[in-house]
Amino acid sequence: MVADSVVLQVQGLRFAYPECAVLEGFSLAWPAGLALVQGDESTGKTTLLRVLAGELTPQAGDITLRGVRRGAVPAAAWRAQVFWQDPRATALDPLTVRQWLGSLPAHCARWDAAALAAHVEGFSLEPHLDKPFFALSTGSRRKALMAAALASGAALTLIDEPVAGLDKPSVSYLGQALAEAARQPARLVVVAHYEALPGVPWDSVATLARPR
Repeated sequence: MVADSVVLQVQGLRFAYPECAVLEGFSLAWPAGLALVQGDESTGKTTLLRVLAGELTPQAGDITLRGVRRGAVPAAAWRAQVFWQDPRATALDPLTVRQWLGSLPAHCARWDAAALAAHVEGFSLEPHLDKPFFALSTGSRRKALMAAALASGAALTLIDEPVAGLDKPSVSYLGQALAEAARQPARLVVVAHYEALPGVPWDSVATLARPR
């Protein structure tokens, strides 16, 4: 792979919780497109996304996004290039979906309102826009987060366990939406899931195993 084509480079990444190590010497070099992080439960998929997002600080290793090393810029500047929302977090619970979506253009320089409208329709989110997040089902919550992620235009877009609670039409739409987002120049969309989603054209794949 030509160095100029690499959007995300990770070298020698190490992250350990007090009770166990999760990532040991992890490295990758991925171009723009659609990437899959796969593995069984407790292999570190969500942890890796949180480290890439700047939510967790690794004990060792370097992360470079579009030629900029994470440690060389302020945390806020790094996060401005990344879209990440943990579907398990409760911070959004008091907000309605519409309120939250309306706040995002101010934080996403490449926000695409037309794409958001398409994703709201594709995921059948319209009936849920004025509901608070705490009132959403697992599937509706994930659909709202993914609609925003895909519309964000972020250079690095991180999506965790995308099909939990989704109905079949939404799973089908998700595959189409992922492929479309990944065609945007210099954008990398990373999805963490225990296996490859059928019919999705992955450009890069990393498989995590439990540390020994």
